[in-house]
Amino acid sequence: MARKENAAEAANPGRLKQIALTYKMTRRADKKIGLVLAAVGIITFGVLLAIGFLIGHPIYLGILGLLLAFLATAIVFGRRAERAAFGQMEGQPGAAAAVLDNIGRGWTTTPAVAMNRNQDVVHRAVGKAGIVLVAEGNPNRVKSLLAAEKKKMNRIVADVPVHDLIVGDGEGRVELKKLRTTMLKLPRVLTGPQVTATNDRLRALGDLMSNMPLPKGPMPKGMRMPKGGPRAR
Repeated sequence: MARKENAAEAANPGRLKQIALTYKMTRRADKKIGLVLAAVGIITFGVLLAIGFLIGHPIYLGILGLLLAFLATAIVFGRRAERAAFGQMEGQPGAAAAVLDNIGRGWTTTPAVAMNRNQDVVHRAVGKAGIVLVAEGNPNRVKSLLAAEKKKMNRIVADVPVHDLIVGDGEGRVELKKLRTTMLKLPRVLTGPQVTATNDRLRALGDLMSNMPLPKGPMPKGMRMPKGGPRAR
């Protein structure tokens, strides 16, 4: 019991510190966050307390008002903090990968499975909806990256549906703040074991590519790769 109490006491300062840091981060992008939260709490409590006086139970409704005011404030704070975070991430390299890392249970994400010299990048997520390729960068350039990656996926896991999304503003693209919702709305067509099998096949491919021996040093000029295997002597 004593260990559990000590652990709880140690966790509480951590949570409070995290909330304080989140509030500071949100306030940099949302200057009115303090006034909004205060207004939500006061109005919620005031309405419940007024109803309590009208029906003759101000104490009970006052306690309920405090609880609901805290809940309403927490909900509003969470939404505005999320909006502020997305606003700061918008347009930053790797923003889509950060969203994918927090998409929730049931998804396995692999950042930067494809990239070009212009830092346009494609990330991969695997879940019950199949394989989702998420691209961020110039919409004209990432199309070729997506096409190449989809072709690769169709060769490896031809029986698994492959979706592609381009993050950004404009027609045919998905806003960063709507990426998670868009992915969660995709129809679920795979079972849990099928998702596991798909991840295993993709992981095996990644291990194979990473363990493939590469020649050291530059290739001599004029040297050509042999078209066939070694001839028997």
